[in-house]
Amino acid sequence: MTSGTTPTDDAARQDTAGSEFLALVHASLRRVRRDAQLELEPTGTTPGQYRLLRVLARADGPQRLCDVASALDVVPRSVTSKVEQAHAAGLVRRLPDPVDRRSTRVELTDAGHELLATVGQHRRERADDLLHELSSTDRSELLRLLRLVANDPETTSAG
Repeated sequence: MTSGTTPTDDAARQDTAGSEFLALVHASLRRVRRDAQLELEPTGTTPGQYRLLRVLARADGPQRLCDVASALDVVPRSVTSKVEQAHAAGLVRRLPDPVDRRSTRVELTDAGHELLATVGQHRRERADDLLHELSSTDRSELLRLLRLVANDPETTSAG
C-alpha cells in the first residue's frame, strides 16, 4: 500500500483491473470468434465442426466418438451431430470399431485435411494481422503473459 491510500483504495484498483481484464479478454474473444465465423462461412463449416476436425487431425488414428467428446469437453450426443454434418460434407469417414461392434470410429478424409490446411492458413494470417500493430517485443510479452494467465503447461513452456 502506498502512502495516502487505504486498503479500500487498493481493493477498488484491483477490482477495476480485474473487470478491465475480463472485459478485454471477452472483447478479444468476440473479435476472434466473429473472424473465425466469417472465415468458415464460405466452407459451410461451423466453428464447432472446425474444432472437431482439429481434434481428429491431432489424433493418432480413428477415434471413438466418446473420446472425441472428451477432447472437446462436450457431451457425446453433440459430437454425434457434428460428425453427421462433417460426414455429409465429406470431411470425415466413419469406420467400425474393431473392438466394439456397437461403436463407431471416425477419421478425417483428404477433404477434411485440405479444409483444415486452408482455414488454418487463413487463421494464422488473420492472427498476424491482429498482432501487426505490436512490436516484436510487445508480441512476445503479450504471448508470455497470456501463457501465464492461461496456466497451460503446454503453452507456458513454449516461451
